[in-house]
Amino acid sequence: MIRVLKIGFAFMGVIVGAGFASGQEILQYFTSFGTLGTIGAVVSTALFAYLGMILTNIGSRLKVESHKDGIYEISGRWLGYIVDAVIIFTLFGVGVVMIAGAGSTLNQQFDMPVFLGSLLMVIIVGAAMMMKLDKVIAIIASITPFLLLFILIISVYSFTTMDGTFSELSKIAEQQPKEFPNWFVASINYVSFNIAVGCGMALLTGGAEKDSRIAGLGGLIGGLGIGVMIILAHLAIFSRIETVAAFDLPLLKIVEEISPILAILMAIILFGMIFNTGLGMFYGFVARFFEMNTKKANIATVITLAIGFVLSFVGFTTLVSKFYSLIGYLGLFLIFALIYAPFKLKREGK
Repeated sequence: MIRVLKIGFAFMGVIVGAGFASGQEILQYFTSFGTLGTIGAVVSTALFAYLGMILTNIGSRLKVESHKDGIYEISGRWLGYIVDAVIIFTLFGVGVVMIAGAGSTLNQQFDMPVFLGSLLMVIIVGAAMMMKLDKVIAIIASITPFLLLFILIISVYSFTTMDGTFSELSKIAEQQPKEFPNWFVASINYVSFNIAVGCGMALLTGGAEKDSRIAGLGGLIGGLGIGVMIILAHLAIFSRIETVAAFDLPLLKIVEEISPILAILMAIILFGMIFNTGLGMFYGFVARFFEMNTKKANIATVITLAIGFVLSFVGFTTLVSKFYSLIGYLGLFLIFALIYAPFKLKREGK
């Protein structure tokens, strides 16, 4: 059971990064559709559970050491080329968003200059990337339970102090800016985007587990865990939409209302979740091209993070709203490949 939870928390930890843990993703993808956003959150939960199970199971069965190994195996040559390109683009792009998110988090909570928070993230991600894979997975998995606890605290507080009903608040929520025509497209795009984000590290995590059944169960639990956090975070933001909509980090704003001390702890946990995703993104990106823990990989790590640091100054909220939706549409190629993958591997006797 410990191995299952380790895989599940690692999968959750990679996906639950700056946008989710801050509440910015949840606000844009779900809460901005009001009551219908809740249905979208349920749809996303089901998809995360299924696709998480498929990814980690395939990673274990194929003993994946780079996402390239798994993607070309399950997608074939031509679709594999497209999916590989999408994942490479996603890994680097989301890594940049995490660097920006780190700066935004420390700026909002501690009034630290944005560039300093981003630089701190670059340094610790770089140091962690030079560790072995099993230690990287352990680090990512260890932080996730703390966010789960805080999401529960935030949810209970929001539900017990909300003014009015969700039906009344829905009118306000629906006035928030959105990138999608309706709740269904938004929920599918959110899963597509996040699976593109988590695919590389999920395959590597599954590849580190010899028992494919345990790997698949870990991915299933991780996917369900992500879904539960989506639903709770959405309802928490929804219930406080009048207060938090204007902030880059709406969940952190709710915690500030509860207690300044809890807000400091939440900011630290949020920074840790951003680190999780940033580490997963840049590790997967460099591992795609180089054998990790080598001189070439270490040099590539330094260069990649330096470029990411410079690009992060575009701004956190802007990056989430524009870049994430684009990746969501591109990630549909990966969704199709994963749905087809079990049938393809069974036919080939794998």
